[in-house]
Amino acid sequence: MDNSGKEKEATALMTEAEKKVKSSQSFFGALFGGSSKLEEACDMYVRAANMYKMAKNWCAAGNAFSQAARLHLQMQSKHDAATNFIDAGNAFKKADPQEAINCLNRAIEIYTDMGRFTIAAKHHITIAEIYETELVDIDKAIAHYEQAADYYKGEESTSSANKCLLKVATYAAQLEQYQKAIEIYEQVGTHAMDSTLLKYSAKDHFFKAALCHFCVDMLNAKLAVQKYEEMFPAFSDSRECKLMKVKEYDTISRLDQWLTTMLLRIKKTIQDDESDLR
Repeated sequence: MDNSGKEKEATALMTEAEKKVKSSQSFFGALFGGSSKLEEACDMYVRAANMYKMAKNWCAAGNAFSQAARLHLQMQSKHDAATNFIDAGNAFKKADPQEAINCLNRAIEIYTDMGRFTIAAKHHITIAEIYETELVDIDKAIAHYEQAADYYKGEESTSSANKCLLKVATYAAQLEQYQKAIEIYEQVGTHAMDSTLLKYSAKDHFFKAALCHFCVDMLNAKLAVQKYEEMFPAFSDSRECKLMKVKEYDTISRLDQWLTTMLLRIKKTIQDDESDLR
């Protein structure tokens, strides 16, 4: 299909939409159906945006959706404005990650103003993922996962909040913010052990908390392991094969990158402790 034809059509619609907006602002335009002209302009911007999408001109599509969103705001159509900002963000994601974040933030402002915190949380996760993969700014990714978790907690969506917090803990441990990671793993582990469905995953969360403890201090780590055993007896069953036999663990279970990093840090901590004793 000829994409250049779609682009020309889209550009013509953008021009027509701009004319509608200008005529609605004139004295006579405002008197005679100014708001209906703005509605027509919105429709034209959205149609143009979809044509740009077909032509894979993502920046032009994002811009057209943004124009529609701003007009919807002008007409107090908040829900439609937020929807168009999300559409704009999704288009910009493919070409301009920072502009995608700007559009998603505008949508989040509208949703929080309307009390739609679950939707706002979902879009905070999208922003966090852009910071993770496209812009590689882990601190900002953490901040958006934390905000998403806060909103989910407020809406009593504990499992969704915990998924976000586990992402925070993973990055906090990588950044050597061990105390922050430990608190999250313990909190999520405690929640999991009280749930029939999630009970099995509690061992994994306590294991990761213990690894973080080992990176900081061997004595506290041993005390923490004892505490986890008392809280959750099933943890003892996995302790021998996971913590006390780290060498064997490497052969029975392929370690992911996070786990490998943590185990290497623990090894270094042990070596440093031994050299201090010499």
